[in-house]
Amino acid sequence: GDTGLHVHSWHESFRPRFTRRNSNLIHYEGCARKRKTEADRKSEDCARPDSPVIAAFRVFQRELDTKHDKHERLVKISRDITIESKRTIFLLHRVTSVPDVEEILNEADVKLDGVRQKIGQIAEELKGEDLHQFHRAFTPGIQEYVEAVSFHHFIRHRTLISLEEVNARLVFIRENKGEGEVTWAGPSVLTFQITPIDYLLGVADLTGELMRMCISSVGNGDIDTPFQLSGFLRQIHDGFSYIGNTGPYEVSKKLHTLRQSLGKVEDACYTLRVRGSEIPKHMLADVFTSRAATHLDPDEPMV
Repeated sequence: GDTGLHVHSWHESFRPRFTRRNSNLIHYEGCARKRKTEADRKSEDCARPDSPVIAAFRVFQRELDTKHDKHERLVKISRDITIESKRTIFLLHRVTSVPDVEEILNEADVKLDGVRQKIGQIAEELKGEDLHQFHRAFTPGIQEYVEAVSFHHFIRHRTLISLEEVNARLVFIRENKGEGEVTWAGPSVLTFQITPIDYLLGVADLTGELMRMCISSVGNGDIDTPFQLSGFLRQIHDGFSYIGNTGPYEVSKKLHTLRQSLGKVEDACYTLRVRGSEIPKHMLADVFTSRAATHLDPDEPMV
């Protein structure tokens, strides 16, 4: 019994001198102080305006704001390019119903020059930047431009414009005023290079316009154009078939639409060859339009 009492009194004598512990407050004989944790020290450091952490994140904020603003400007320019390119395509479809084709082509040239000036604005925005960081912002407009310029080139030359020819027209001269980071005054050269993917996607969209041109030509009594378009579309289809599933995902998606357009044009040529003498010319377009809706089965392989 004495030993137990002795041990108890020994423990009592070496008991710590704080009375209670509550959260981060420790009371030592009536005096309280707050224990500073690591999080508290970090919050105090970040609360200071001259903190290096705050300064670093302000730099990040400015960089992100600048990138987002540039992205929004590119999206707006791309929309303008898409609108003007579509208007050019609508204009070019009139070549099947007017006697003076050259007048339509010259008017389309003026519109395409305006579109190229918009692309020049994209080239200015991308000066010193990585093109692929902002590619998704302007690719719809570039694809529509490729579709318009290739449609224009086909009507005039009956051939497919190459990527090199498209890029050769996207060279811009800009006047430097010697302001900002530019230390010299005088003209400078800006270039914009369309990527092969955008070129392929624009050419794939071109096939739909050629199919519409085929139907319009037949409706206006032009019997030769559908056969020219059929051979041209088959060459494009063969080229895309070589790519197959090895190319980008977007290209393989366009292949189905391309096959539909080719099938409709071939059906028009078949009807002209077999039944052309039986159907009056003013009814040919209606016959093709009704047959095209049910002609091609999506799962049917192309022969």
